[in-house]
Amino acid sequence: MSVRSPAKARCVVAFLWSAVCVLAAVPRGAHAQDALAATRKQFLEAVAAVQPASQSPIQPGDEALRSYPLYPYLQSVRLQQALTASGTGDSPADADVRDFLTRHAGEPVANPLRRHWLTSLGRRELWAAYLAAAPESLSDPSLNCLALTARIETGRTQDLVPLVIRQWLTPDQLPADCERPFAWLRSEGALTDDLVEQRVRMSLAKGNARFARMIAASLPAPAAAPLLHWAALLEQPRREIDALMASPDTKVEPAALLAGWTKLVGADFDYARTRFPAFVKARKLDREAASPFALALALRLSWNRHPDAPDFFARVRDADFDDVAREWHARAALWAEDWQKLAAVIASMPPALAQTPRWKYWAARSAAATGNREAARGLFVSILSADNYYSAMAAAHLGQTLTPNPAPVSADETELSRIALLPAFARARELLQVGMRNEALAEWQHGVRALPTAVQPQVVHLGMRWQWYDVSIATATQQRIFDDYALLYPRPYDDDVKRAATAAGLPTELVYGVLRQESLYRPDAVSSAGAVGLLQMLPETARRTARRAQHPLPRPADLLKPAINVRLGAAHLRELLDQFGGQVPLALAGYNAGPGAALRWLPDQAIDTDVWIENIPFNETRNYVQRILWHTVVFSWLGSGQPQATQAWLTEVSRSSRTGRTTASGQARPTVTAPGLAASTANPQ
Repeated sequence: MSVRSPAKARCVVAFLWSAVCVLAAVPRGAHAQDALAATRKQFLEAVAAVQPASQSPIQPGDEALRSYPLYPYLQSVRLQQALTASGTGDSPADADVRDFLTRHAGEPVANPLRRHWLTSLGRRELWAAYLAAAPESLSDPSLNCLALTARIETGRTQDLVPLVIRQWLTPDQLPADCERPFAWLRSEGALTDDLVEQRVRMSLAKGNARFARMIAASLPAPAAAPLLHWAALLEQPRREIDALMASPDTKVEPAALLAGWTKLVGADFDYARTRFPAFVKARKLDREAASPFALALALRLSWNRHPDAPDFFARVRDADFDDVAREWHARAALWAEDWQKLAAVIASMPPALAQTPRWKYWAARSAAATGNREAARGLFVSILSADNYYSAMAAAHLGQTLTPNPAPVSADETELSRIALLPAFARARELLQVGMRNEALAEWQHGVRALPTAVQPQVVHLGMRWQWYDVSIATATQQRIFDDYALLYPRPYDDDVKRAATAAGLPTELVYGVLRQESLYRPDAVSSAGAVGLLQMLPETARRTARRAQHPLPRPADLLKPAINVRLGAAHLRELLDQFGGQVPLALAGYNAGPGAALRWLPDQAIDTDVWIENIPFNETRNYVQRILWHTVVFSWLGSGQPQATQAWLTEVSRSSRTGRTTASGQARPTVTAPGLAASTANPQ
């Protein structure tokens, strides 16, 4: 039986290493005024001292730690290491683990130990103990398969077949722990060719051709043939589509043909576009049958702002449109500046979609462009209170200033004091102090769930006071709290941001807008792509920017320092603004998706900036640009207390936009426009 105990052991090692790093990073005397400082230091030393040998969760010298909020976490680490060191058969640690899980049932600290214990029981093949310890529902495939194995090995197989089949039917490759239940299912004659085919089809539908081939190998050749053809269409779409066009009578499953065509469109949409008429003719597709193929091509063309996109959308039946397709149909009409078609597409949307601020705004723009100014004005006015990018744009078209509509959540000091003392929140705060952020988040979420619904919004105030900004704002989002601007738009790095903005010639509000969107104020944020810190700088980008700005070259650790990160991030944003003629939306798109992508998205002819933003093909980048523009409105309003003017946003984008003024070095420095800061390069503060 293959069990991934080494991976579990590595998790414990990572926990220990993080504790050592935190211990080394805490400066001497840093917590002099903290009543828990001495105990915290002892806790970290005790965690770092845990060795991979069998031991009790309670050790000599623990007396001072027993009342410390995080003592259970130390016990959990000790028990995990004891389980890792245990051999075959029963372990002395099992009784201690069982007692610990009973005492801490329902608490976050129990979860990693339970997972580790279950894995250990499976490794030691203690199946009766596994069933006694395992919860009824297990979301982890490995642990669930071990539970199925435990039932098989203990003879508890009544009604087991449906449970194993449920585990089998997944498009994904499963861990080795699932081999035993599937072998049993096969021995029972229940793993039929039909079940194998179902899983192959699930894998193909997900685009996992390689894994589908592996599973299909066990099928009889006649059953496997159409599935292997489907896999070939995913792997070599151009070759296979051309072959099917050359042999029109060759049979192919409709779903496989559409999957291969969609792959071809993604790989080479221009080739697919030129071959579409011949493809439809060769495969004898009528309008109804050709519609999904036209839609796949229309979507890809619209993402690339191709002028033929509207023509292909016109070939799609209404029944084949979903909300995503309707939105891109509208964007294709918008890019073509076909305002009447845009109005018709919006009118065809379901009411819940058509009545969003986005599409009410574009309905207003369409009405204005076709001469119905009264209808346009009514629609613009109707979204002024939406408090987002579209309401700011509506104000610009109306020639009005805009004031956000705050909805404050009052802090209840008595309730806040009570919440802060609850065990889950006390543990969460202390876990933050020792650098165990993931564990702190688990305790925080556990604490929030336990509060009465009416009280839960108070935790947003609590997190902000702890300077745990990203989690506080995320919690506010979960609580549907969006418009308490004084609470949700703090300025904790003011000195660093102001200095960086002044040096780069940027509005402070713009730098803060990027900072908030990039990291939610978290200075140690690291993305999956390796971007680091408050303004999420890639180390190589940071070094290039520093070199050009004649700053010291940063080491990776330097990017965790707010002053350095913000300075380099603002300098990089300045470079992008210079590259894109002072056009903030283009610079922001370049900051998020890379300047190369923003350059590819530039139109050949001048087009309104709002049309360009709406047609950014990446949803993430489009939302990013729009949200930062709204953030600048809020930050400017909070700083000045004055209504904000957004008329400066009514600009055009084109490849030739390279206007600006001259810097002291003689190079053109384009102007920067932001709400209330039109045509300004200097920090207004």
